[in-house]
Amino acid sequence: MAGLSIAVVLLVAVFIVLLFGIRIVPQGEEWIVERLGKFKKVLKPGLNIIIPFIDSVRSKMTTRDIILDVLKQEVITKDNAVIIANAVAFIKITDPVKALYGVEDFKLAIQNLIMTTLRSIIGEMKLDEALSNREMIKAKLKEQIVDDVSDWGITVKTVEIQDITPSGSMQQAMEQQAAAERERRAIETLAEGKKNAMILEAEGKLEAAKREAEAQVKLAEASAEAITQISSSIEGQPTGAMFLLGDRYIEALKKLSESENSKFVVYPADLQESIKGLFKK
Repeated sequence: MAGLSIAVVLLVAVFIVLLFGIRIVPQGEEWIVERLGKFKKVLKPGLNIIIPFIDSVRSKMTTRDIILDVLKQEVITKDNAVIIANAVAFIKITDPVKALYGVEDFKLAIQNLIMTTLRSIIGEMKLDEALSNREMIKAKLKEQIVDDVSDWGITVKTVEIQDITPSGSMQQAMEQQAAAERERRAIETLAEGKKNAMILEAEGKLEAAKREAEAQVKLAEASAEAITQISSSIEGQPTGAMFLLGDRYIEALKKLSESENSKFVVYPADLQESIKGLFKK
């Protein structure tokens, strides 16, 4: 009976050792073991053996890439504009010991570090620069946090700016400014169109007046030529001049009679004698 009891105790001890002393670490993880409260070693993926009740697994750290979502925050630019920005970081634990013992909560620490650094970078830029230079902001952000994060045994693979947008009040102000600018341009375009139309109208009237003057000159020259030819043909006799004047007089009366405001016009029957009297004078 004594031997059986010893065998049972040994079996129980072996079972306890196997139960609490063997650790199988899955791929993509590393476990940190402490012995009596002090760091002892890091368990790699696979089968590992520890001393039960003396060694304990303090933390299970992942070696895969970790995605950290940085919450949205209001940031004031150099020209006192308020914008809302957020980011996402892709990190990887390269030293689990530093990640555990170097900082209380490495995820929270990195998130706060990114938020404060992002505010500092955008605070040195104007609104238009911040909205149009995401790549530059991303490069500066990664450059400024990589040294601090490396002290915690973590590598920053990349930091992406998810969104940079003006706040609600800023968007409203920008929309009002854009509407005022569009209205100003419309007024300028309308005024320019009216000015061009007036210029074209004035140029048209000027050209018409020039042509009318040229026509009057041509008509006068033609009349003078006609009188000259008639006078040369009659050689000083008043008959031709009287004929031409009478013809013009009759033409004028004809146009006068065609007018809507025409009235009765009485002209002397001895028109030819009257014209002769003019020449005699």
